[in-house]
Amino acid sequence: MELAEMLRLAVAIHDKYDELNLRRRGRVWARSDYVNGFMGDVGDLAKIVMAEEGLRPGAGRAALEHELADCLWSVLILAYRYGVDLESAFRRTMAELDTAITAQLDSDDQPPGQGEAGAGA
Repeated sequence: MELAEMLRLAVAIHDKYDELNLRRRGRVWARSDYVNGFMGDVGDLAKIVMAEEGLRPGAGRAALEHELADCLWSVLILAYRYGVDLESAFRRTMAELDTAITAQLDSDDQPPGQGEAGAGA
């Protein structure tokens, strides 16, 4: 599934949540509410990962998949609500990271005393 399709599906669920929240609570979520919800999902994901690593009672593979999808939904909706072109931002960020990491790897290939790592930094 392409990112654009994931975003379309995420926004459709977002819109349904808005309708449900209006009916039940008389208001829709603000952007900050989505951040708080995301933080809760990340906490849930951390517990599930701990279980997967044998550090807590297990929740199972289905729980891991569900929570990863919840977190992805939150990221997609936060990008939507803040007007971020996530695909462009992701490509740009990956290019920046690639450049930075490649520079560090190249620096590590130099003999001691040369390059960034050995320049007395």
